[in-house]
Amino acid sequence: MSNDPNPSPVNPLPPVVAALFLVMVGLEAAFWLGGQGVVGGPQAIGWRLAAIQKYAFSTEIFDWMMTNNRWPLEHLWRFVSYLFVHANFTHALFGGVLMLAMGKMVGEVFSALSTLAIFLMSGIVGALSYALITGSPVPLLGSYPGIYGLIGSFTFLLWIRLGVVGAPQARAFSLIGMLVAIQLVFSLIFGGTPDWVADVFGFITGFLLSFVLVPGGWRRIRDHIRRE
Repeated sequence: MSNDPNPSPVNPLPPVVAALFLVMVGLEAAFWLGGQGVVGGPQAIGWRLAAIQKYAFSTEIFDWMMTNNRWPLEHLWRFVSYLFVHANFTHALFGGVLMLAMGKMVGEVFSALSTLAIFLMSGIVGALSYALITGSPVPLLGSYPGIYGLIGSFTFLLWIRLGVVGAPQARAFSLIGMLVAIQLVFSLIFGGTPDWVADVFGFITGFLLSFVLVPGGWRRIRDHIRRE
């Protein structure tokens, strides 16, 4: 329990999570307003497509870099920049909601730098896995691999919590199991790209990074859980 005699009814959002969310929302707002002709003039209608072409992760470009052993910064940047560009408003909306939910739970335990590292590194590993495993020519875009990394860190915290209370720790993986199952069912029914591969490897990255980035190690995590 907290020692604060006047606890706030609403816990503040970790600043790093708020910053990531605002970047996503700001870009999506610009794309939406441009597409509606509210800002930017006639050329603004193509802002989203231009951003996808410039900032989405491309397996074909990655293959070109591998083949020619050339790694220009403008293309290396795609390993991170794709996380902030979404296919449409709904795609961004769900990403933003998950970012707030998962980011808050992870950011309240991990430091701001660690939370940012989990999000970005999960995105990088997710993109690399997408290229190497699927070889799909469809560009990878959206915040989901990074968010799945945060889900991986949340799963780590839940895994520790269950271990402390003596409950089966396998239950910690029920959330990711449900999410992956839903994605696979939708892919089988409606078709789509194999971007779930990036999500799964983002999750794995976030879970494993948590062992390294958790503040104060195992003892502090247990102390944090017992104080709740």
